[in-house]
Amino acid sequence: MMTWRHVTPDDFPLLARWLAEPHVARWWHHETSAAAVERDFGPSARGAEPNEDLLAFVDGTPIGLLQRSFLHDYPEYLDELTPLTAVPPRAMTIDYLIGDAAHVGRGLGTRMIRSALAHLWADHRDAECVIVAVHADNAPSWRALERAGLTRVAHGEIDPDNPADDRRHYVYRTDRPTD
Repeated sequence: MMTWRHVTPDDFPLLARWLAEPHVARWWHHETSAAAVERDFGPSARGAEPNEDLLAFVDGTPIGLLQRSFLHDYPEYLDELTPLTAVPPRAMTIDYLIGDAAHVGRGLGTRMIRSALAHLWADHRDAECVIVAVHADNAPSWRALERAGLTRVAHGEIDPDNPADDRRHYVYRTDRPTD
C-alpha cells in the first residue's frame, strides 16, 4: 500500500540525502546543502508556494518525492510547453524521484506515478489533465510514465534541469478519467 503526506521541514535531511544520490542528482541537479533544501522546499512546506511536495511511503517507509502543481502557477514553464502542446487552463504537472538507489528498477516509479495520479484527481477536482516534460535521455522516467498510462504527445526543446544536458524533451499527457 502506498501512502502520501506533505513534506515538512523535518523531512529536509532525507531530501538532501536523496538529492545527493547519483541516480537523482543526474536528473534533478539540485544543491543538497541544508540552506539550499530549505530555500527550495521550505516555501512549499509552509504553504507559501503554490506547488505541493509530497512524500510517498510503502509500508511506512519513505521511498520517493512527488511535486505537483498547476502549470498556470509557473508562467515561465508554461511558456516553454505551449509551443509544443496544447495546455488547458487547469492542467497540472508532476515531478518525481525514487530516493534510495536500492528501490530503483523495481517498478516503484510506475507504481508511485499511478498512485500519485489517483490522489491528484481526488485532491484537485478541477484538474483537467496532467502534462509532464521529461528529458529525452531519461528513459527510466519516460518509460515509467508510459507504464503508468501517460501518452507521449510531443517532443521539442525545453531548458533542462541539468545544464550538462541538451534541450531535447518528450512531453507526456493523461486526461482526467471520465468514469
